[in-house]
Amino acid sequence: MDRAGEASMTPASPSAVPPSGARTFAQILVNTAVANVTTSFLWFALTFWVYLETLSVLATGIIGGAYMLFVAVFSLAFGTVVDRTRKHRVMVLAGAVTLVSFGIGGGLYLMFPEAALLDLGAPWFWLFSGIILFGAVVENMRNIALSTTVTLLIPTERHAHANGLVGTVQGLAFLVTSVFSGLSVGLLGMGWTLAIAIVLPAAALAHLLFLRIPEQQPQRGAGKQPLVDLRGSVAAVRAATGLFALVVFSTFNNLIGGVYMALMDPYGLELFPVEWWGVVLGVSSTGFIIGGLVIARFGLGRNPIRTMLLLVVLMGVLGALFTIRDWWWLYAAGVWLYMLLIPAVEASEQTVIQKVVPFATQGRVFGFAAAFESAAAPISAFLIAPLAEFLIIPYMNSEAGRGTFGGLLGDGEARGIALVFVIAGAVLVLLAGAAFLTRSYRLISAQYLAPAGHHPAVS
Repeated sequence: MDRAGEASMTPASPSAVPPSGARTFAQILVNTAVANVTTSFLWFALTFWVYLETLSVLATGIIGGAYMLFVAVFSLAFGTVVDRTRKHRVMVLAGAVTLVSFGIGGGLYLMFPEAALLDLGAPWFWLFSGIILFGAVVENMRNIALSTTVTLLIPTERHAHANGLVGTVQGLAFLVTSVFSGLSVGLLGMGWTLAIAIVLPAAALAHLLFLRIPEQQPQRGAGKQPLVDLRGSVAAVRAATGLFALVVFSTFNNLIGGVYMALMDPYGLELFPVEWWGVVLGVSSTGFIIGGLVIARFGLGRNPIRTMLLLVVLMGVLGALFTIRDWWWLYAAGVWLYMLLIPAVEASEQTVIQKVVPFATQGRVFGFAAAFESAAAPISAFLIAPLAEFLIIPYMNSEAGRGTFGGLLGDGEARGIALVFVIAGAVLVLLAGAAFLTRSYRLISAQYLAPAGHHPAVS
């Protein structure tokens, strides 16, 4: 029997959840929140700092795209490690690597002048940015492990609610880092920002060493095992009917996410000073928190896949409208509403995987999904950033551009970026709407709604 067949016969839950599972999960969430604060704080600060010093949309697009590209490249390996290693050990490893990486970044900042680190044509920019991005990317291994601990510690009927709490914690981290990254760069500079980002992961790692997660040692296959179990990941995805379609549907959000990654900060920094833009992002991130709390309270409905696609359609509508005029309050409200929807989209995918995929292979499935979905963001970021800087923005600043699109977008300093948002939002609406009409949508919905052990037939 092949791996897919074996996986389909294995229950998703490893065993009955421990009595203290919810309390342990809460401690993991708190620790993850501290870790996410660290990586998000330095990630946002790096983006702000580079744009303010270079005024280059291309530079921020490269940084954002490189982050998602690193996530895509390493996620399969992360998922394999999570499946083969106790989850506590995975989290300790991720925290230690992040701490070392940020420490090296701090050393580089002390060794070289800022002008050298900000020169896109010099190797020091790529080394400095790359080591910081690597430390942030490795933290995603902890997030994959966190998703599997929902299955390990929380009853199946509460998975959606637990995933909502994960979204709330991510929102809290985003709020804190959005506000303080802008303030730190604007008031303290990049040096002190790096110092803060080195202290926080050290505290999180120290706390993690005293945390215990009840879990048996994962079973390892006979013989030498590959570092990246691509075959096992693909087999685990194929074992659940229609699961690959779910991964594709989740990618829709990342396509527009790549556009936002490249252009959201430059647009915001055109409307606000850096200190205020960080505050706006922080206030907007309360949408993350509220969205996660709503899911934690009410769940995702009978069919999370349907919920996810409806929300992606709404995301596209928002993306097409929140820069339709050069109004700060419209942009801030649009960002808040977009963040309100993200936890439900993410939790929908996680809830389905946690039910239909065996616990022993969930790490590889989450890693495969992260790799596949993350690949969409750097593609769109790398494509959009140069197009925006060298073609669309100059065109919209010309008489021809203002004459053609001025009635739709009005006048302003960043109308070229606004045009990109409108197009990206319209494309997202079309993609998500078309997904409802596919056989794959019916397959994965039937698979999720079917009783355990039953494999429905879908025409």
